[in-house]
Amino acid sequence: MSSAGLSIHRRTVAQVWDALQPMLFAHWREIAHYDDIPLSPDRERYEAIEANDGLRIFVADLEGHGVIGYAVFFVATNAHYATSLQAVQDVLYLDPAFRNAGIGRALIDGCDSLLRAEGVQVVMQHVKLAHDFGPLLASLGYEAIETIHARRLDR
Repeated sequence: MSSAGLSIHRRTVAQVWDALQPMLFAHWREIAHYDDIPLSPDRERYEAIEANDGLRIFVADLEGHGVIGYAVFFVATNAHYATSLQAVQDVLYLDPAFRNAGIGRALIDGCDSLLRAEGVQVVMQHVKLAHDFGPLLASLGYEAIETIHARRLDR
């Protein structure tokens, strides 16, 4: 399988919310580190961020298959670098049936191209250790620059 027939489109919350819910829940089941904290996406919050031009939703549409993945970014100037428009990945997902075929690379590269066209200077991708796609990101020119640690305080 190749990325031929793949297109990356920017969409709004209203355009994709209902359609992406099954895929979002499959994504959560696959990657949730704290699976006792239920997935409960806040549509109103996403819409408010979008209304302030701070949200980018991209869907990967493969001819003959429909939407097979998505990437969501928060876009804003950085508080430390007020002149630098930056995108921070919220979620990135590709249906497992389409992985390891160059489609993930095309999705990330396509999002980067669309973000670059909007003037985004830096894109930050976070990677779950259990599903490391760091080597793919490195092959696209990304650098590992930070590690995030989490601790449950309610236990």
